[in-house]
Amino acid sequence: MIYHLLFPLHTTISVFNVFRYITFRTIYAGITSLLICFILGPWFIRKLTEMQIGQYIRKLGPESHHKKAGTPTMGGTLILFSLTTSTLLWADLTNSFVWIILFITVGFGIIGFIDDYLMQVRKRNKGLTATGKFILQCLLALVAGFMVWSCNGFSTEVTIPFFKNLSPDFGRGYIIFAALIIVATSNAVNLTDGLDGLAIGPIIITAATYMLLAYVAGHVKLADYLQINYVPGCGEIVVFCGALAGAGLGFLWFNAYPAQVFMGDVGSLSIGAAIGAVAVITKQEILLILVGGIFVIEAFSVIFQVSYFKITGGKRIFKMAPLHHHFELKGWAEPKVIVRFWIIAIMLALISLSTLKLR
Repeated sequence: MIYHLLFPLHTTISVFNVFRYITFRTIYAGITSLLICFILGPWFIRKLTEMQIGQYIRKLGPESHHKKAGTPTMGGTLILFSLTTSTLLWADLTNSFVWIILFITVGFGIIGFIDDYLMQVRKRNKGLTATGKFILQCLLALVAGFMVWSCNGFSTEVTIPFFKNLSPDFGRGYIIFAALIIVATSNAVNLTDGLDGLAIGPIIITAATYMLLAYVAGHVKLADYLQINYVPGCGEIVVFCGALAGAGLGFLWFNAYPAQVFMGDVGSLSIGAAIGAVAVITKQEILLILVGGIFVIEAFSVIFQVSYFKITGGKRIFKMAPLHHHFELKGWAEPKVIVRFWIIAIMLALISLSTLKLR
């Protein structure tokens, strides 16, 4: 909105010409979402406490987590509000990609909110059923996949990192592929959100990485130089990524160990879906496996654990899944697990950026 209000004035007041630059708007989108979290955070946490919306701790989890019972949750609502508000203020709202990514982010946020509401307010221990939640996610993701596929000039080819001549074209099947990326990422982030600040750290790192990837994909000369798919209009996604990184930093202020608030499903499901949608729009879908490697590792640790348990009749690969609980039970202090996972996330992000020249 700020962009549409002030940029037209550049013809009479030259200083407003700065609003044409995506980099400028990205910086202030990040600052705006960060400030919204800072300003509203204490009030929001106080309201959650007054409403007794506290975290339910499952009995099968590590004993050290039992002391966290009652910590305010559904803090992802604050992330969602600051992210959406900042994007609406600083992005070019005539860009269809902006509306698609807001649609998927808010849509998954609503699913997470309903799940959290049933669990934390209505006191249903399991919230939405797993099947019901998955069906809703798939429907929303398929709609988003169709919207992306319908955009003029959008390529249905999928780039494989390290193989510049290997780009399979999925055609209409890309809609299902895009939906799969979005749903898988959403649930992977949800599984990672188990320790104070564990998920939000890699989220910030992933958002910053895709900020660069979106900028390159939306710049015809840079995309050609680096031999990646040029996506017209993709540059505006940089503003969204900046807002996401800023909202993540603002939330981390309150979510850092020991956490004053947890994000809940309303945060993890929506942000995960947003990251998946960004990967789809920027045509860096497969690279997400590397950029968001922490989320992938956490998700596969659960898949392997459950599969091995069923196949062997009760044996386990890890002491507990997701993987972060395994290291807790090995004696690692919670802050150590968190920071080491962040370090790995940074390393994976740097390696993923190096692939831009390894094609």
